Amino acid sequence: MLSLTRKMTKTGTGLRAAATLAAAASLTLALSGCTKLETTSPSSVRGAAGGQARAAGFGTVDCGHAQCIALTFDAGPSEHSARLLDILKEKQVPATFFLLGKRHIDTYPELVRRMADEGHEVASHTWTHKILTDAEPDEIREELERPNKEIERLTGKRPTLMRPPQGRTDDTVHEICRELGLAEVLWTVTAKDYKTDDSDLITERVLDQSSRDGIILLHDIYDGTVPAVPGIIDALKKRGYVFVTVPQLLAPGKAEPGKVYR
Repeated sequence: MLSLTRKMTKTGTGLRAAATLAAAASLTLALSGCTKLETTSPSSVRGAAGGQARAAGFGTVDCGHAQCIALTFDAGPSEHSARLLDILKEKQVPATFFLLGKRHIDTYPELVRRMADEGHEVASHTWTHKILTDAEPDEIREELERPNKEIERLTGKRPTLMRPPQGRTDDTVHEICRELGLAEVLWTVTAKDYKTDDSDLITERVLDQSSRDGIILLHDIYDGTVPAVPGIIDALKKRGYVFVTVPQLLAPGKAEPGKVYR
């Protein structure tokens, strides 16, 4: 069963405490059996598609044979994102960015463009980080459509992926995502970097949980996360992992709007 975590858009002791409480509440909900979430794995998408892997900005990767893993970042861009992009460029690693709108996309438009220009996958994390399962349908559409329009305006490409805040989703969210052409992407690895600025601990948590076809959740808005990225990349490469974007992880299959992947 999916363990749901809260992801905040600002640093600070009070916000970290709130995130911790929310994560505990979400975990209780998941374990209680009140929430049933059907998800699709990358390997099943590839298996259903068959054929050959497609080429992408960082080269052709066949994750049916390679030991692939996807590095994803939520809630940016932020003041740390330029350094992160420098690291990814230096190490030739693609990532998937699930971007927030308010105070992020609208504050750092040049970084959104750079992410796309450098071959990363640019996706949505809603406009204001509203919990979609607590919102009315019109609010859900607004939360999803607004970042989509801004990302398309900045990059020329409309997002096809989104990540719901806290990982909270339901049938209404699925249906609206289907209407908007969005697939939902969750995660298999979380460093809980919203709770610590200790880069070594963040690195340790990621390495302990990583496995083939994994989707790593990090946040480039927190002080300890970006400094941990070089060590995470180097250690996983030594273990034989190949870094890919989420679409590359699914290729030659494709994420279907309205479905949930992890």
